[in-house]
Amino acid sequence: MGSIGYNRKDPAPSRISYRIQRLWLTPLFRVFLRLGVPLFIVLLAVGWFFGDQARRDQVSGGIADMRRSIEERPEFMVKLMAIDGASDEIANDIREIVPVDFPISSFDLDLPAMQERIAELDAVARVDVRIRAGGILQVEIGERTPAVVWRTGDLLELLDAEGHRVAAIQSRLDRADLPLLAGIGADAKVPEALDILANADLVAGRIRGLVRIGERRWDLVLDRDQRIMLPEQQPIPALRQVMALEQAQDLLKRDIIIVDMRNQNRAILRTVPRIAKPEPHIQSTSAGVQTE
Repeated sequence: MGSIGYNRKDPAPSRISYRIQRLWLTPLFRVFLRLGVPLFIVLLAVGWFFGDQARRDQVSGGIADMRRSIEERPEFMVKLMAIDGASDEIANDIREIVPVDFPISSFDLDLPAMQERIAELDAVARVDVRIRAGGILQVEIGERTPAVVWRTGDLLELLDAEGHRVAAIQSRLDRADLPLLAGIGADAKVPEALDILANADLVAGRIRGLVRIGERRWDLVLDRDQRIMLPEQQPIPALRQVMALEQAQDLLKRDIIIVDMRNQNRAILRTVPRIAKPEPHIQSTSAGVQTE
C-alpha cells in the first residue's frame, strides 16, 4: 500500500512574528504601547481642540467664571477692617496707605504686602494682619512710645527709647513732659541719654535738656544757664561725681555756670564773672576740683 503524502505546517514562527514577540517581551515597549500611544492620541486631540482661538477663549472664560464664583462666595468675603492698638491718628494713616474697597474677596487681598507697608510707618513697632472669622480684616498694631524730643535745626521729632522716629511735632510745648535732646547724632545715642538723665535725679526739676557735642559727648544743660560738660567715655561715673558734690556741698546752687568733667581726674568749675569775693574753693573726695 503506497504512502499518502501531505504538507505539514512548519511550527517555527516567521521572522516578523519572531521580532514582534521579542519586542513584546521588552518592558519598555509594553509601557510605550500601553501608556505612550494613548497619551499621544490624547495630546493630539487636545492640541487640535485648542488650536482654535475661539475655543481657547471659551475655555479660559469658563474657568475664570468658575473661579470668580468660588472666590465671591459669602464665606470668602471681607466686609470691614478693624484696627486695634493704634491711636486715631495712626489708624487714619493706616487706612490712607492701605485703601481697601469693602466688600472684597479674601483672595484679592495681599496680606504680606499690606503688613509690610503698614510696618513702614514710623510710629509702628510691630504689626500683624490677618482675616478674622466673620469677614473682618484684623490689623493688630504695637505703637512706639515716645521717650524724648529731639531737636535738630528747626525740626522737632519724637523718638522712642531706642532712638526710632515716632512722629514730628510743631512745638516743644506739644510734649513738654518729655526730655529734650539736641544736636546732630543725638538720635543714635538715646539709650545713653536716658541713662544720663536717670542719674541726674538730684537736679531733675532743673534740666532743660541734653546737647550732643560733635557727635562724641554730652552737655547736660540746667536752668540758670548752668552746664555740666560730660566726657566722651564713661559719662555716667563723671555725672555721679557731680551729683555727689551737689548732695554734699550744694555745688550747683552756687554761682557756677560750667562744671567741666571732660577730664575725670580734675573737675573744672567756671563761675559767673563778678567783682565781689570769689567763689570759695570746693574740695571733692573723688576728684580734684579747680575753680576758674
